[in-house]
Amino acid sequence: MSKLIFFIQEALRALRRNAAPSMAAIVTTVVTVVLLGVLIPILQTAQATSEGVRDQLEFRVAIYDDAIGSEVAALRRELEAIPHVASVSLITKAEALREFSEQLDKEDKEAILAQLNSNPLPRNFAVKADDAANLAAVREAVIPTGPDGKPQPISPIVEKIFDRQEAAQQIEQVTGALKIVLTVITALLIVASLMLVGNTIRLSIFTRRREVEVMRLVGATRWFIRWPFMIEGMVVGFTGALLAILVLWLGKITIADPLSDTFSFLEAATNGTMSFPALVAVLFGAAVLVSAVGSGITLRRFLKV
Repeated sequence: MSKLIFFIQEALRALRRNAAPSMAAIVTTVVTVVLLGVLIPILQTAQATSEGVRDQLEFRVAIYDDAIGSEVAALRRELEAIPHVASVSLITKAEALREFSEQLDKEDKEAILAQLNSNPLPRNFAVKADDAANLAAVREAVIPTGPDGKPQPISPIVEKIFDRQEAAQQIEQVTGALKIVLTVITALLIVASLMLVGNTIRLSIFTRRREVEVMRLVGATRWFIRWPFMIEGMVVGFTGALLAILVLWLGKITIADPLSDTFSFLEAATNGTMSFPALVAVLFGAAVLVSAVGSGITLRRFLKV
């Protein structure tokens, strides 16, 4: 216990001696942790939104108006028999018109519907796959390529297929680009933190080089010499993480929580998969780990003991 107290005292003394670089390392750690604390929920929310929309993607199989009931029932059985089909729902002409009207603006709805003498929308089956990744395969099974190389529906009453495949591709592209940008930003911040923490430890080693030489001469072990520097780096990480968590907490209670009822994206972020205490634990662990790694790399290179 006395050794631990000694190590902590030496680490705090070194931080006071190198106040300017130590403060720079702490500020960089604060910025890194704050940005990570914002980026992680954003990435989780974007991923969850993407998966939620992708899971709702479906395609429609339009049916000719003159199809009789037995033909419609036979087509339904064929669709349900296709591998990876999760559900098949029949949408009547009235339901199709109601869906169409719900997508219109209130100002245009009445004018457009008033011009319709009859319901032009066909009956259709809403086909949903068990996974969004299988949606294209299911769609291909509904209208496979015939012997002549042209698409041939599995039933003569199938008029056409319409879907939201383009929307799915756009969702994937946006989410993929967001992941790349956030990964690059995170990597740059971590590298900056490692360099600044390492620079702080290197200055401490240079300032205490004579003490280190004396400890080596009197037979101090390698880890006895290294522990104060390691603790110094961990103190930098812990202090930076503590200040960053305070900033994030203030932002959560003053900005995110009050606005979550108004903005759906903030509500999704607030109700994300990772709770705020779990996020705090992850950020604390990451800050201390990065600081310890930065200290260890510097000790390995500049402290030959």
